[in-house]
Amino acid sequence: MERTYHKQEINMTEALMLRINELISHYPEDKRKSALLPVLHEVQDAHENWLSIELMNKVAEILLIKPIEVYEVVSFYTMYNQRPIGKYMFEFCQTSPCCLNGVEDLMDYTCEKLGVKVGEPTPDGLFEVRGVECLGACGYAPMMQLGDFYKEHLTAAKIDQLIEDCKNDTIILHDK
Repeated sequence: MERTYHKQEINMTEALMLRINELISHYPEDKRKSALLPVLHEVQDAHENWLSIELMNKVAEILLIKPIEVYEVVSFYTMYNQRPIGKYMFEFCQTSPCCLNGVEDLMDYTCEKLGVKVGEPTPDGLFEVRGVECLGACGYAPMMQLGDFYKEHLTAAKIDQLIEDCKNDTIILHDK
């Protein structure tokens, strides 16, 4: 598969740097790397919800670690995005309880409804469907995460309503 390279403007604002330094201050000076995950979240949130190589290099520079240490973390966790993504990311849990309760059919339904494949944003950049590992809400299967929130006991009707709410921009994505 050919990898498309996306250019990203790095915008490390004063407010973002203050937040990063506040996060770093929670750890001993010789353990700055411990702030990596929360720093990546803040940086990603401030940069259209994705992290370019240049941005990952900047995080490594700030934390005084090697860039490969940042790449390893970003490429391991599905919560970090290495390319521009849809504004509304439907992250369906794909582990056993959700699969046993029909999540794969719901993913297919959602992709068909949006006219995309898994991992492909809609042409307008509004939606994307992704399968992820366990989200830790097995009792609410099938479920997905949308922004900071879980959407549980999913059905086709609930998917239709979520899509409509997103199109109308009446959905809250972040708990901040």
